[in-house]
Amino acid sequence: MILYKNGSALIGERLVKTDILANHGRIIEIAPDIVPDDQTEVINCQGRFLLPALVDIHTHGANGYDFNTADLNGMKKIMEFYVSHGVGTVLPTIMTDSDEVIMRQIKIILELAKDFPEVKGIHLEGPFLFPEKCGAMPVEHLQKPSVDKFMEYQKVASGFIKIVTVAPELPDGIEFISEVSDMGVVCSIGHTNATAEIIDKAVKAGAKSFTHWGNAMSQMDRQDIGALGMAMLGDTFVEVIPDGKHVSKNAIKLLLKAKGLTDVVCVTDSIMATGLNDGNYTLGTQSVTVTQGNAYLTGTTTRAGSTLDAYQGLANIVEFCGLPLSKAIKLWTINPAKLIGMDKRIGTIEIGKDADFIIFG
Repeated sequence: MILYKNGSALIGERLVKTDILANHGRIIEIAPDIVPDDQTEVINCQGRFLLPALVDIHTHGANGYDFNTADLNGMKKIMEFYVSHGVGTVLPTIMTDSDEVIMRQIKIILELAKDFPEVKGIHLEGPFLFPEKCGAMPVEHLQKPSVDKFMEYQKVASGFIKIVTVAPELPDGIEFISEVSDMGVVCSIGHTNATAEIIDKAVKAGAKSFTHWGNAMSQMDRQDIGALGMAMLGDTFVEVIPDGKHVSKNAIKLLLKAKGLTDVVCVTDSIMATGLNDGNYTLGTQSVTVTQGNAYLTGTTTRAGSTLDAYQGLANIVEFCGLPLSKAIKLWTINPAKLIGMDKRIGTIEIGKDADFIIFG
């Protein structure tokens, strides 16, 4: 057992001076002045803070490596970066690519998860995306939604795919969302030019989220509020990249005002350049140039992920929205945990949950 003693832990929305006792990675007691036995390791957290570890459900890489191209050692370098930046749950995100690459990288991620329990699933961003909203996705590898094709990926993944981003206006898109949602996989609407009417059908079919809100989606008009507006109007979760670049500070404040603090999920959408200097990089098969922290497909104005890390993303939400840390952290912890159905294990510091928290100060 491990006893975290004398720290100030975030319990609910309050910092509480308390001890936390964990056994086999689970919290079994939270109370002041817990007395350890001779078999218990004691970690003195005097003057330090304990917060629930952050959750990033949409990330393509960091530290010089990309989940679409890295081998196992490269993926370990990505994970080392995440862990050092307070992330306790990661869904490595495989972008649109050839079937061969997607399946190869899925297998490597399964191996990665054996060494890094922080890897709790896979986010498959595509290949079922609308060509005119493909963003940084290679258009030559886009496919029409196919449950059979998804099941090929999921079979290789041994059920580890937790989220798939899909454009619902594509042929069989609504049927795909209905069937895949029934399997317990989160269908997230993204890279789409769908009308509000189609978005409504997708949500009724089971779609639970929107991918990187404001980007690569139909915009809002007074006659048709598109994916952007429907994301704010409905009861789904909404991903947002809080780097101040993909959407403005005011847009994030507007999103929070519309959705409240329970349905917004912060993500990094980070690429291999995260943690490194400006320069030339890749995202899957695409060439990317990073200038002043902005990542674009080389020679274009098309954004290609971000260079945001989760710690900075949390700090940005506090700054952009004027929220106390105790509220802002929900967007990086319990909200994504609920979206992927893991809120009974992660997202807050509670008895029975994983001993998955950040110690700092």
